Amino acid sequence: MSLQSLAVIFIIIVLPISMVLTVYVQNQVETLELQVSYDTKLMNATYDALKAFQLNTVNSSTSDLSNSKIRDIQASVNTFFNSIASNFNMAGYNKDILQDYVPALVYTMYDGYYIYSPFTNTLDDEDNTGTTYHDGDKLYNLKPYIHYSVRYKSGSTDVVITYTLDNYITVEGYVNGTAEFRSGYLLDNVTGGSGGSISYRGIPIYSSETLREDLGIYQNSGDTSATIKQYRYIKMNGVKYYLDESTGEWFSILGGEKHVNADANFKTTTDAGYRYYNEAKEFTTWVRNNLGNLKTSDAVDEDGTSLRDKFGDNLVFDRQGTISIEDEKSLFNQQRLAVIRYSIEKNLSIAIANYNDYSGVTGVRFAMPTLAEDEWEKILNNVSIISFMQGLSIGGKLYNGYSIVTNTKTEEVVNLDSIYITTGSNEYHRVTDSDLISNSNITGAFFNVDFERKSVTSGGGTSYFYPHRETGCYSSIVTQTNNEVPENMYEYVANLGRENQGLASAYFTALGRERYSMYRTNNNPQEILKSFTN
Repeated sequence: MSLQSLAVIFIIIVLPISMVLTVYVQNQVETLELQVSYDTKLMNATYDALKAFQLNTVNSSTSDLSNSKIRDIQASVNTFFNSIASNFNMAGYNKDILQDYVPALVYTMYDGYYIYSPFTNTLDDEDNTGTTYHDGDKLYNLKPYIHYSVRYKSGSTDVVITYTLDNYITVEGYVNGTAEFRSGYLLDNVTGGSGGSISYRGIPIYSSETLREDLGIYQNSGDTSATIKQYRYIKMNGVKYYLDESTGEWFSILGGEKHVNADANFKTTTDAGYRYYNEAKEFTTWVRNNLGNLKTSDAVDEDGTSLRDKFGDNLVFDRQGTISIEDEKSLFNQQRLAVIRYSIEKNLSIAIANYNDYSGVTGVRFAMPTLAEDEWEKILNNVSIISFMQGLSIGGKLYNGYSIVTNTKTEEVVNLDSIYITTGSNEYHRVTDSDLISNSNITGAFFNVDFERKSVTSGGGTSYFYPHRETGCYSSIVTQTNNEVPENMYEYVANLGRENQGLASAYFTALGRERYSMYRTNNNPQEILKSFTN
């Protein structure tokens, strides 16, 4: 056979294969490009939803109350669907179509989470908007709040422990045969207290503080701008109460309006930081004395089935030598994270799987995707939104994506990096800013949300103000290039105290103050009031 004949045969055989491969590769490239595009659109919509939630909670004096929280989340959900409809509009999808491809949204909060997904209503009722629901209606809405809880059974002890995003827990049930309902923070390394001086990891805690911040108030109806003035305040159960020193009246701000508390007799200074460490020491002692033998293998499911294969066999509240119970590597913290993850995975898998019974999309099997370990780390330590989108065609396959966005500035939780330090140079810094080590002019420490711009609204308009006059340090707050990355924040700050005790005391006191002053659903307002009144 001649060379020319072989060449012709080669072309006849190879050319079609080459053309097919070219088309296939091109389709794969287009599919990957479309998937990246959809990932970006989903991320942007999730970020918009989180930003809406953040803005609502930062500017709401009642954002910690359950009904207000639901209102803020529902507004955030609406923002998500409006944003995703806008992002996907060019692809030919509108809001109604896209909702069929979103099996669930998850809002992780301080001590539990909401799942936004379809469900069948089982009660005739009317909500606060006047909408009537009937038994058997299929609704796409927020499901009831789910706590980060697990049940432990061991001998005469049968308790449910609810965990949180920090070291606060609630114990409810029978402890050694006695009914108990207790809650508090778990802390080691607290010395002193009960009226005398108190220290944490060798750092003195301030017994009282005088707190001041700027506040904008419309003094008269019809004013077009608010008067910005500095007030002394205390924070109790998630609400700030301000003192008008000219009249001696205490007032709070609700919906941008001033509400005078005529009978209030608050202390003009706060000892919330002191109380945090003092009460944590007492609660930790009680837990160790009464639940010290409780093991992770004692955990059971709702029907009493052992969860040993999920949590292992360790002491829940074990002392681990130099590792403190509040440290990230403690057995308690590992169990806390495991319980939160198990609860979210379990209920989210059920919600997404059940979506197959509600969705009108054919040919798509909705299922819980596998999240990476670093993604779980973000979820388990922050207020977050997790969004899922599945089933959209992207050429060679169906799209199966999810997005996770965390909220580091929220009233919901006081993380270890939520406390900012103010200095005499009228700047605020992260405590890990290396320039603070030698700074002898530390003027205070405050919650990071208190440095965000706030707004007040009246019939005359909307005014904006900043509660603190300091500006953020560029290298510490903006670029974050001057910050250390400690493995253990507690130890890092304690070590700072050896060179700058004022810095460490301000930080630990503020951390305790803000955590003690948070709103929680199981707070006893009457007992808390006693701590803040004369």
